[in-house]
Amino acid sequence: MKFGTKTIHAGVHPDPVTGAVMTPIYQTSTYAQSAPGEHQGYEYARTQNPTRTVLENNIAALENGKHGICYGSGLAAMDAVLKLLNPGDEIVSTNDLYGGSYRLMTKVYQRYGIKSTFVDFNNLDDVRNAISDKTKLLWVETPTNPMLNIVDIEAVCSIAREKGILSCVDNTFASPYLQNPLDLGADIVLHSATKYLGGHSDVVLGALVTRHEELAEQFQFFQNAVGAIPGPQDCFLVLRGIKTLHLRVERACQNAEKIALVLKASDKVGKVYYPGFTDHPGHEVAKKQMRHFGGMVSFDLADDRFELAVKVLSNTKIFTLAESLGGVESLIGHPASMTHASIPREERLKVGLTDSLIRLSVGVEDVEDLTTDLKQALEQL
Repeated sequence: MKFGTKTIHAGVHPDPVTGAVMTPIYQTSTYAQSAPGEHQGYEYARTQNPTRTVLENNIAALENGKHGICYGSGLAAMDAVLKLLNPGDEIVSTNDLYGGSYRLMTKVYQRYGIKSTFVDFNNLDDVRNAISDKTKLLWVETPTNPMLNIVDIEAVCSIAREKGILSCVDNTFASPYLQNPLDLGADIVLHSATKYLGGHSDVVLGALVTRHEELAEQFQFFQNAVGAIPGPQDCFLVLRGIKTLHLRVERACQNAEKIALVLKASDKVGKVYYPGFTDHPGHEVAKKQMRHFGGMVSFDLADDRFELAVKVLSNTKIFTLAESLGGVESLIGHPASMTHASIPREERLKVGLTDSLIRLSVGVEDVEDLTTDLKQALEQL
């Protein structure tokens, strides 16, 4: 089954009771049992829900996995992965990553004796050197947030296997349409389904996918024991969004490429971070492991001043100043004060996240309107 067909049909079947083509929203907290322990596969909605089951099967199919497990948010899904670890264990992570992921590792799990080390995953020697006998997990983002660095998934996951440790790839920026980390050797794939999978900025949800039975059992246990689950309405919205995933991401990629070229030609712009450029250090790896270069673009201003970034951010008319990404509408954001504010400034600067860095989530509008909007905002500097 090809990808576009999977988005619509994988794991989805007409409702057996009514024949409804679209998966119903099973808005129920409990299920009737004919005798204690005898039921139709569902007993309590924290443990299972039919709408959630369909979504989990659908996402697993998109990632070429066997098991999908959904949570109340992307960070709740990440929390389930980190719960695999014990006090004294260590994580080696990419040094350019979502601020919420950094916060969860350093402000929550570090309190319980789980240490995280952040290194440049483009330097495989640095990755190997950071791994100790206490390391139990490699945490990968690619493309990274917000610098759009590209990590060679196959190479990094090979190191993880060699060292006998787990690898998890946050695939939120790419979506399953652009890359499939399990096919490249990852043990676990994570999605903030709030983003491209949902695609309409109307839901918060997270998901994990794996091929390993024992990992799936542990994630399902955490899902039930902790209760960080999505509701059936949220599952329905993500299922609906996924049906157009391939169409939306394809258009966003086309728009992003044109916008990146316009930004690169502007004398108001410093550096443009976009893996589709041949001079991007990760371009060849991106060509190898991705189907396109994504709908995200970041750029610095030529004059690296916060107040100038604010001027651009405040003067777009179609790009909406807001957190998040991956929706049909184009968003503009300032990572240093928004999505990555939880990362200390000195750490941000080490990876190139300057005070004037602006991140774009390119939507599916007419690209001429988007480029005109950015040009007029930049002309006001």
